[in-house]
Amino acid sequence: MSKRISLIVRVLLVTVMLLVVGCSKINKDNYDKIAVGMTYDEVEDILGAPDEARDLLGTKSCIWGQAPETISITFVGDKVVFHSARGLK
Repeated sequence: MSKRISLIVRVLLVTVMLLVVGCSKINKDNYDKIAVGMTYDEVEDILGAPDEARDLLGTKSCIWGQAPETISITFVGDKVVFHSARGLK
């Protein structure tokens, strides 16, 4: 029985990993929802929390995702002023 349980656990683990990867918010559909003038909170509702964020003199630069698939957004006064993406599908 222990071999069968081990196989079931492995199958469940692989299934969960595939679901997590497949549910990434870093994709072209979500990027296309981003618009100049949106607030940080509105963007975070779409993409989740950024993987990197830097604040400097009222300007916040954020990056979502990991290379090669990333979304970069610059906020000034809590509003999107620039956004770009690389490698999105």
